[in-house]
Parts: sequence; C-alpha cells; structure tokens
Amino acid sequence: MRAESSTGSEMPNQAKAKKPSALFRYIEALQGEAPWGSFLDAGTGTNSINWISSLQTERWTAVSGAEGHAIQVRDAVERVRRPQDRIILGNWADPALLAGERYDTVLADYLVGAVEGFAPYFQHSLFVRLRPLVGQRLYVVGLEPYVNQDANTPDGKLIREIGRFRDACLLLTGDKPYREYPTQWVVDHLEGSGFRVIAAKRFPIRYKERFVNSQIDMCTPRLAKLPNRPLADALAATGEDLRARALDHIACEGCLRHGYDYVMAAEVDETEGAWDAAGCRQL
Repeated sequence: MRAESSTGSEMPNQAKAKKPSALFRYIEALQGEAPWGSFLDAGTGTNSINWISSLQTERWTAVSGAEGHAIQVRDAVERVRRPQDRIILGNWADPALLAGERYDTVLADYLVGAVEGFAPYFQHSLFVRLRPLVGQRLYVVGLEPYVNQDANTPDGKLIREIGRFRDACLLLTGDKPYREYPTQWVVDHLEGSGFRVIAAKRFPIRYKERFVNSQIDMCTPRLAKLPNRPLADALAATGEDLRARALDHIACEGCLRHGYDYVMAAEVDETEGAWDAAGCRQL
C-alpha cells in the first residue's frame, strides 16, 4: 500500500461543498450529536471525501484501490486536507492494509459493489475484514442490483439496458464490472460478521442526463482499443442509440425512475465474542 502525506497548510477541516446527498444527510441524522472522531472512508471517491471533509472529524483516512481515483480524491480536497489526513492506495484483500488501526466511524460507500473490480469474490469476507477497524459505527451505502433483475417499466428497461451495455463493454475490453448485492444479503453478512444492524433505509433513484452520459462515455475509450473494429463500431453505434433514447425520455419525463440505493448503520455486536483479523471468532 502507499500513503500520500498532506501537502496543504494546516487549516480547519471545513470544505465549501454542495449540499450533501439525501443518503449522507440520513447518515448525519443517524449520527446525531455523537462525535465522528477518527473517520475511515473505506472505498473513497470524490463524493464521499467532499462530504467527510465537511464534517468535524479528528482525522480521516481514505482508501482507494485505483491510483487514478486516489489522485482525483487528493485533488478534490487539496485545499482543506490537514496534515493528519491520509489517502492510501490499497486492496482490502491485503491483510496488511491498515493492520492494527481503529476508527470511530467507518464508511463503506458503494464498496460492496466496487470491490469486485479489485478483489473478485471478496465480498463475503469484506465485513469480517473491516470489523477490527470499527470502533463505534459502520455505515454502508449500496445499490440494489438492477443489471440482472427484471424491469417492468420503460424507465427500468432503459436503465437495465444501459447497465448491460456498459458491463458488456467492460468485459470485452478486459475490465471487471461492479457486482452489486441486495439489501438482505448485506444485512445477513453484516450480522454474520459480528455486527448488529441498527438502522436501514432505501432511497428511490432518479437518474438524469449525467448518469446516462457518464455510462456511455466510459465505454468510448475502451471500445477504441478493441481489436475487432466491426464489433467496436457496432457497439459504439448501439451506445449512441441508447444515449439518444434515454435522453429523449428524460427530456419528456424529467428523469428515469428505477431502483434503490440503501443506507445501513451497524455497530459491533459485543455479545458475539471477540473476532481476530482473519475473521475467526474467539469464544
């Protein structure tokens, strides 16, 4: 793993960011008056780190599995990052990552789905891996799977088609799509990993132009490298047709309504006995 030291001057940890999302506002409501303390952003991104940088934390550590994402996070908070704040490049499948550390608050923001790109099939061990790091509370933000689910509305069919197109392009060009897991799976694995789920809520998703364009655009540079040019050209044309249909629908209806995000709050279940870093329960 690699840690980057802060290069900015010491200053209050207050970022002038846009209004937090409904998901982050819900987490703030769950936290209430309890201090955030030390904060681990276990699957960092620009959205989560901008929000965390606006909170009154003692320090934060942000972990990313991709160097490009880590650089984006660094640039996003360069002005407000303090000497004690760290950005670390690492993989949760590595037992040495943050070994022996502990944080009052841990956020797994879409980490369950994203970990597939860096440690395939590691999801079943993720919460056991994070458990020794959680001092007070773990917040999990995720997305209900939609690519492989039935869709019965025009909105849902378009969203599913976008997801399948994106994932097909990723697979054909050697990348790994995210693998999302449903709410009940997450609850079951949290409880099976020594946590007690204390709150959970689903949030309806309203997709707009930014989502559509980002999903189609991410395929463009990948298709440019595909050796089979007729296939690449056909896929590119399919993506543009899909973009046009989705944007036309948004222009008429205001958005694409489909699926849910979820937020869960969990605390270490002390009645379950002690667990070691390998996920073994000590009785």
